[in-house]
Amino acid sequence: MTTVNAAAPPALSARQVRLVVLGVLLGVLLSALDQTIVSTALPRVVADVGGIDDLPWVVTVYLLTSMATTPVWGKLADLYGPRGTFATAIGVFLVGSLLCGLAEGIGQLIAFRALQGLGGGGLFALALSIIGAVVPPADRGRYQGAFGAVFGLASVGGPVLGGGLADSLGWRWIFFVNLPVGLVSLITVWTTVRVPRTRRDHRIDVAGVLLILVSVTALLLYLNWAGRTYGWTAPGSLALLAIFVVTAAVLLAVESRASEPILPPQLFRVPLVRVGGVFAFLSGFTMFSGVVYLPVYLQRVAGMSAVWTGLAMLPLMLGIVATSMGSGMLISAQGRYKPIVVTGAFLVLLGTLALTRIGTDTPYLFIAVAGLVFGAGVGLTMQPVITAVQNSVPLQDIGAATGSVNFLQRMGSVVGTALLGSVLSGRLSSGMADALATVFLVAVPFAVLAAVVSMFLVEMRRPGAPAQPAADGD
Repeated sequence: MTTVNAAAPPALSARQVRLVVLGVLLGVLLSALDQTIVSTALPRVVADVGGIDDLPWVVTVYLLTSMATTPVWGKLADLYGPRGTFATAIGVFLVGSLLCGLAEGIGQLIAFRALQGLGGGGLFALALSIIGAVVPPADRGRYQGAFGAVFGLASVGGPVLGGGLADSLGWRWIFFVNLPVGLVSLITVWTTVRVPRTRRDHRIDVAGVLLILVSVTALLLYLNWAGRTYGWTAPGSLALLAIFVVTAAVLLAVESRASEPILPPQLFRVPLVRVGGVFAFLSGFTMFSGVVYLPVYLQRVAGMSAVWTGLAMLPLMLGIVATSMGSGMLISAQGRYKPIVVTGAFLVLLGTLALTRIGTDTPYLFIAVAGLVFGAGVGLTMQPVITAVQNSVPLQDIGAATGSVNFLQRMGSVVGTALLGSVLSGRLSSGMADALATVFLVAVPFAVLAAVVSMFLVEMRRPGAPAQPAADGD
């Protein structure tokens, strides 16, 4: 077992810490909601602005830009400080939200969603960085457990809110609603966060940023187009895959030589960062199989409305919220991460296996129990790994480490959503229920790999935590 002597963050009063947490949680809520709130309003968007053939890009382009810029924001936080960087990210997000609400055509909406994603990519990673910068290691688990709870709330509340706003005030309000919440978050963080930083010479890794954008774009286009339109082995599809492989290889070479790399290679020499990054990718892939495709089952097979789907997802949400908060308190009390993450990984696997059994006549009680188990596993795995990674690196590298691991987690979710979407499209001829069961079946190997990788995590014990026996082999 390794004990990490991380530099202590600046001391804040309990009231200041609570205000900081409130401000960044509002930013996280915006980021999480925007991944779920838009989908239920898409039919209204088509009816208003047209462009049904380009409609998937309204969702895809946001995921693309937010994922690709996540490590960029983390590095900027290390260079310029988390407060100003968070303010910039949320400012970009709010401008994008306003423009999305004012869009007059599908092309404008796609472009403004890309801008919104540029800011959205920073909200989650920077919020975690701010917590890491102002909260001592002993207390990070307790506060960061709330982040998983916010995600659970957004995964259920997003479809309900999106459907409700689209049916009442109109689809544009799914973007306008971001403005007051975002302004409260911005003002709260700007007035409360005080993080001293050491000024040093620096340069932005422009080449790394461009290579990340090109490689991720090529991979996402391959997964979206190859499986649904052109075929996995078509020349154009293979060309996209080749672009991804080549640019990813070049990115690794460039980052190893850059003076201020976006993805610092030295961080991945830390065992917990390296294994945690792999686990984050695999768990992100599996996590979104349930969060994205279980609502599809409830609407398309069980025949529920968007509002009733959100209510039917309550067991999954309660699982996420309860275990997110509980795991945070356990980490703060005991300082141990590995047993929590391993338990969560196996619960996600169990829940995914259960969801492979769904059909047209599956009782809701079975769905509710499977969702509860799945959600409990998600809550135990999402935040503890990031908390452990933060406590394994120096204070000045928290932003880059958080951004890198969160980037891999988001990349896993995007790859999973795209790949499983292609599987769903290819199996629709056999019926929606069978196609969705196949989607969860494809997710099972990734859940198995995540469970296996979780057992290779290096146990970390924060300074001052109760001593634990070393007989477990960690």
